[in-house]
Amino acid sequence: MNKPVWHIQTFHELSTSELYKILQVRADVFVVEQNCPYQDLDGSDEHAVHIRAEINGNIAAYCRIFAPGIKYDEASIGRVLTGTDYRRLKLGKSLMHIAISAIETRYGTSQIRISAQDYLIRFYEEFGFENTGKQYLEDHLPHTEMLRL
Repeated sequence: MNKPVWHIQTFHELSTSELYKILQVRADVFVVEQNCPYQDLDGSDEHAVHIRAEINGNIAAYCRIFAPGIKYDEASIGRVLTGTDYRRLKLGKSLMHIAISAIETRYGTSQIRISAQDYLIRFYEEFGFENTGKQYLEDHLPHTEMLRL
């Protein structure tokens, strides 16, 4: 297997085929795998910076980041995923390091708020995110709001 090639692009920098691959892997993970029908196209993609790792032309890991004031007062990371065929490569950790670094570089802040699926709380704690105590159901899945200062 080849090493991942990382891409960081605004919505307007994405080609149609790149956007299609992103939407396809998001549907594969969040809708099909998690058996959670929800509206993925939330009107926010065009305000995001999209970060992905590709291996042999396939998206292996992905997330989107937002400047402060778009999703929350703080910067934000969302739609974090690793494709099922690539999970053993631990790309999620690399993805989070790259996303945090991109936020610090592009937006000049280390304050990041996320909506974490509850089973991933420990994962996000590894990157300095702290549980805010705000828990809720999002698309019928338990989530917790987390903040990194």
